[in-house]
Amino acid sequence: MSTTDRLEIAGLFARLAYLLDEARYDDLPGIYHADVVAHSPRGGVLRGLDEVTDFVKASHVEGVRTQHVHGDVLVQVDGDRATATANQLVFFYREGEPPHRNSGLRVSANAVRTPEGWRIGETRIALSWMRED
Repeated sequence: MSTTDRLEIAGLFARLAYLLDEARYDDLPGIYHADVVAHSPRGGVLRGLDEVTDFVKASHVEGVRTQHVHGDVLVQVDGDRATATANQLVFFYREGEPPHRNSGLRVSANAVRTPEGWRIGETRIALSWMRED
């Protein structure tokens, strides 16, 4: 198991967080495989990069920003496949104001090595808790 592979896969979580926080949804192909399957508490089962991208774009609320924070990322690599899990905190806020909503999630992913690098082929997002003010 390569340390480089583990770091690259953990980096997918960090890159996804920044991408979501900066609303750079057209950059999702750098994170997800074209045939990704995403299990989400809000979106159900999404199949394929186009469906995931459309869902993420439609979920964006004008004027509301997010801050995604990942921790406890664990990665296990087996050749050209890997599994990874992480805890995620998401804060929803308006510029200059404290968060009006936050949530704790458990994220798991199956990653595959592609010619372009590691990509998430399947992900499951489980809501652990949510708080709204």
